[in-house]
Amino acid sequence: MAFASGSLVALSGCSVERALWGADGARVIDTTEQLIAAASSGEQDSLVCEDSAADLGDAQVWDGLGAGEPEQFDPASSVDRPGLDASWRVNLEETGAGGNSGQKVPTDVFYRETGTGTGTDLCVADVIWQTVSVR
Repeated sequence: MAFASGSLVALSGCSVERALWGADGARVIDTTEQLIAAASSGEQDSLVCEDSAADLGDAQVWDGLGAGEPEQFDPASSVDRPGLDASWRVNLEETGAGGNSGQKVPTDVFYRETGTGTGTDLCVADVIWQTVSVR
């Protein structure tokens, strides 16, 4: 039991995301939470890459979403976004009531490293949308 207590004390000094996903994964999750907040208020364009054609849709569809699991993106092996200039992918999870059947909702966000150093060094390269199907 001493090990479990010591582990909890060690984790309390850092974020859970950082412990689970490392510094880069935690950065992707943080940026995704910023995107969701910005998109929910209609200000999502501030996080989109300059050359991106990503469709961020209407603000209300972002309400009730949260960042899921980040993963490094490999455009060479991607089935749904082959060749996309992105380095990270994160799925979006419902934290609220969810969408209505037939409604299109964002399910995945792709990020590109920008290296601009303006508070975040990730920008939105693309978004996957899917239609909600409730049975």
